[in-house]
Amino acid sequence: MACDCVDASRIPPPLCEPQHYRFFVFLSTKASISAEPPQEQPYRGWVLDQHHLSKMLLTIAGLVTLLIGTALAWFTSLPDIRSINDYRPQTATLILDRNNRPIDVIAKEFRVIVPYESFPALLPQAFVAAEDSRFWEHDGVDSWSIARAAFNNLRSGRRSQGGSTITQQVTRALLLSREKSYLRKLAEAVLSFRLERMLTKEEILFIYLNEIYLGEGAYGVEAAARTYFGKKASELALGEMALLAGLPQSPSNYSPIKQTDAARGRQRYVLNRMAEDGFITDEAAREAYDQGLQLAGNWRKSLNGYFALYVRSQLLAVYKEADLYAKGLSVATTVDARLQEAAAKAVQAGVIRVAMRHLDTPPPQGALVALDASSGRIRAMIGGSDFTENQFNRAVQANRQPGSAFKPLLYAAALEQGVAPTSVFNDAPLSLPSSGGRLWQPRNFKNEYRGAMPLGEALVHSSNVVAVRLLQQVGLDRMVNTAKAMGVSAVLEPNLTLALGASPVSLLELTAAYAAFANQGVYHAPVGITRVNDREGRITPWPQSPGKQVISPATAEWLQTTMTQVVQRGTGKNASGVRGASGKTGTTDNNLDAWFIGSAQEFTTGVWVGHDRDTPLGTGETGGQAAAPVWKHFMLQAVN
Repeated sequence: MACDCVDASRIPPPLCEPQHYRFFVFLSTKASISAEPPQEQPYRGWVLDQHHLSKMLLTIAGLVTLLIGTALAWFTSLPDIRSINDYRPQTATLILDRNNRPIDVIAKEFRVIVPYESFPALLPQAFVAAEDSRFWEHDGVDSWSIARAAFNNLRSGRRSQGGSTITQQVTRALLLSREKSYLRKLAEAVLSFRLERMLTKEEILFIYLNEIYLGEGAYGVEAAARTYFGKKASELALGEMALLAGLPQSPSNYSPIKQTDAARGRQRYVLNRMAEDGFITDEAAREAYDQGLQLAGNWRKSLNGYFALYVRSQLLAVYKEADLYAKGLSVATTVDARLQEAAAKAVQAGVIRVAMRHLDTPPPQGALVALDASSGRIRAMIGGSDFTENQFNRAVQANRQPGSAFKPLLYAAALEQGVAPTSVFNDAPLSLPSSGGRLWQPRNFKNEYRGAMPLGEALVHSSNVVAVRLLQQVGLDRMVNTAKAMGVSAVLEPNLTLALGASPVSLLELTAAYAAFANQGVYHAPVGITRVNDREGRITPWPQSPGKQVISPATAEWLQTTMTQVVQRGTGKNASGVRGASGKTGTTDNNLDAWFIGSAQEFTTGVWVGHDRDTPLGTGETGGQAAAPVWKHFMLQAVN
């Protein structure tokens, strides 16, 4: 820009030259007064003029605004929990036996919510002593613990200690991810301060004790108490509380199931901390440690797994699958925990006996169902010899040929159609035309025939040819209708082999049919649930099976009396010794399946032994040899 002065040489340069703000003298852009010809000046740095200053101020203002906005957005976007009522975690569906004792769960996270008031006083104190001794004093973040942990970590050269409080652990579990970053730690601290101002210390402990993961799939102290000790948290002894309180730091490394020595060492540490903090005396700590550990074992799977899957399938007819994992349902069932244990032992012992007699074949499987004959309620259900290896429920899901165990249904149909109990049939070889012009010749076991014999004797000795002659007289349609009325839903082949039990059925259905014999002809469909409670305590009664008169009381009484003779002097002699026992054996061709179903007092119990694939059990492994002893083993525990 040109200068308007007449004689520019008399005007001081600053009035004529553009204005500059100099931060440093050596960066001055002032024109030289030297008379020497102007020379090219070296680069003297950036000049801050008014234009640049305006841009800088605007940029700074924008950055400050952005920073403040980002900070405000971050703070307002942090998760919030305003009251204890906001705590709604996924809660397991708890399966209870008929005496309201837990036997299994349906869960992705096994958790049972328990009110803070229900915990024994020493239980929260054990966790405070182990995890956060200054819990009752700090405001969510314990600066002293953080500094101490940082010092110890620097001294050890590794991150061996953390300074997180119980409040921070609750914040992390409920509101944040497990990402390891400074931003997450800052959010954790801010939210912990908030949480301390919104909830009481007891409410924070309530969440913590129900939320914390304690290993073996157990979330919260109630689930852990049931998993490790088979009892409620309110029933825990001091040493058991201390062991659980030692788990949060590393549930896998201190697992009492897999790392017993490490778990005991951690237990000792917690007991000592409780004594140092004045929660217990030194003598109490020493006594609790000396009591050792009595673990419950894998109570949720090996014993009740098959029945739990059956209950789950029934619940899914009413509830969504997501509800079973999250809504904290409590399902009261009909099963008896004592009888479940007796059934499992009987099946395992029976399978071992068969396996020991035939070492050249794989061990077989076994299944058992016990029903209350007067109601159809399931008292015990074992679907295989080992649930942990194979979850296929052979009591419910497997349809197998029942052999002669089907004959009582045929005899019931005959008596209901007017066949006299005193009728005499010819137990002699029989030849009947079959498809393709061939002859079909049903045979008795060992090809033994007794000639003319009363109907009752034919059932006692399980005559096959008499059964076929009887079915010819009754008619296939009437036979099928009788079986359907007695609860058999499997497809029954409409031919004479039905008399010999050639159509596969399930153990549960056939056992329920036998229960009608013991219940004066009144049939009840099997039922395994009595009621469902939700988390709020609302009770939903489960539909029970109404009784249905499917055969006359006289027919039922005759069958019971005759099947008592089966046990006393017929094919079921290996089941004798149980007071009031009656029942019937069943064996299929090549000894593929062995059955025994019978009743005593209020129970009707069915047993099946066999292989999942068509592998013979071995020579001589009939229903009387392989299945009846299992039935007797169980029933001696059930009724005597």
